[in-house]
Amino acid sequence: MQPRKIRKLCNAAREASRRLATLTPDQKNLALAEMAEALMRRKGEIIRENRDDIKEGKAAHLSAALLDRLRLDEDRIRDMADGLRHLASLPDPVGEIVDGWHTSNGLEISRIRVPFGVIAVIFEARPNVAVDAAGLCLKAGNSAILRGGSASLRSVRILTEIISGALIDAGIPRDAVSMVESRERGDLKQLLAMSDYIDLVIPRGGEGLKDYLKKNSKIPVIYAAGGNCHTFVDASAEVEKAIRVVVNAKVQRPGVCNALETLLVHRRAAADFIPLAAAELIKRNVLLYMDEDSRALAETSVRDGSEWIEEATDEHYATEFLDLKLAVKIVDSVDEAIEHITRYGTGHSEAILTNDLENSRRFAAGVDAACVYVNASTRFTDGGEFGMGAEIGISTQKLHARGPLGLRELTSVKYVITGDGHVRG
Repeated sequence: MQPRKIRKLCNAAREASRRLATLTPDQKNLALAEMAEALMRRKGEIIRENRDDIKEGKAAHLSAALLDRLRLDEDRIRDMADGLRHLASLPDPVGEIVDGWHTSNGLEISRIRVPFGVIAVIFEARPNVAVDAAGLCLKAGNSAILRGGSASLRSVRILTEIISGALIDAGIPRDAVSMVESRERGDLKQLLAMSDYIDLVIPRGGEGLKDYLKKNSKIPVIYAAGGNCHTFVDASAEVEKAIRVVVNAKVQRPGVCNALETLLVHRRAAADFIPLAAAELIKRNVLLYMDEDSRALAETSVRDGSEWIEEATDEHYATEFLDLKLAVKIVDSVDEAIEHITRYGTGHSEAILTNDLENSRRFAAGVDAACVYVNASTRFTDGGEFGMGAEIGISTQKLHARGPLGLRELTSVKYVITGDGHVRG
C-alpha cells in the first residue's frame, strides 16, 4: 500500500471511532449480532478463501501446528459467530463508573471507563483473531485496524469484508473495522508511525514480532506476544496426576501461546516421573529435547522410540516451539526452576505441580509471569476459561494491563468533575 493510502485508512478509522464512542449498548450489540449472522451466511466463501491460504502454507512448508492455527472450517466459523453473540451478552464497559468520591470542598469526582479510540491489532497465522479483535474493539467502543500475517491474507480479507458489510447493515460506519491489505513489512512500519491516528497497538504473535514492534512502533503497545511456558514437577508431585497435566499442556493444542514448551523436573522426582512421562509424550508424537540426565532416564522406557529424543541446547530452552516439541531439564530445587524460568520465560504462563504448600507459595511468589498455576495446566490461560468472556490476547507486560485482555482492558478512563460554581482559591 502507498503511504497516503495507509494514512487515509487510519484517518477514516479515527473518524469512525468518534461515532463509536457515542453508541448505545443496544446499537453495538445489534452490530455484533449482524456480524455473527453474516459469518454464517457466507461461510462457504470464507472456507474457499481459507483453502487457498492453506494451500499456499503447505507450499511454504508451514508446520502442521501452524497449518492448524490457519485452518477455518464450518465448526470454527460457528465458534466465531457464537463468540460474537456471547460478546453481545456481556456488560458494556463504556460509561462504567470505576470509582467516585467527594472532595472536602464539595466537588464530585467520577472515574469513568471510555474507549481508547483506534486500536491496531497485528497478528500472524490465526485468521479468527480478525473476528475476535473486531468484536471486542467494537463492544469497547474502539475502531479496529487489522493487520494479519502473510499466511492468512485471503482469509482475513474476506472476514474483514463480511464484518464491514454487517456494520453498514447495523448503521455503523464501515471504517470502524478495516484492514491493511499487504504482506510488506514496510507497510507495517508505516502503520506503526501513525501516532496521530492510532491510540494503541496490540500484537498477537511470537517474540520476533514483539522485537520488531519494540524497535519500530511510535505508538504505545500492549504486548500479547510469545508464550515460552514452563511446568515444574516438584519432588512431592503425584506422578499420575502430573503426567496428565503435562500431556494436556503440551498436546491438547500445541500451536497456541499457552501450550507447554519446557518441562522442568526435580531430581528427586525424575526417576519415577521421566520414564513414564516420556513414554506418554512420545506415544503422542512429541519430539523431546532432553538434558543428559533426563535423556538417560527416558531411554530406559522408550528403547524403540529413541529417534524421538535429542540432546537439548540453550536454543531449545529459549524456543517457543508452537509444535509437538518439548524441552526437558532436571533441576535440583524450586529455586533452580525459578532461575531457569527467569532466564528463558516470556512472562506468559508458568506452572508448578506439587503437594508441598511452601514450595507452591515460593514458586508463585518467585515467578514473574502474567499467570502462575499450582497443580493445573497452562492451557487454562484464556479469558473465557477465566470467566471474563472473550479476550483479544494475553498481555505479557505490566502496563496498563496484564494477563487476558478482555473488554475492560480495551478501555481507558477519564475523570468527570462536577461542581457548583467552584473556583480555586
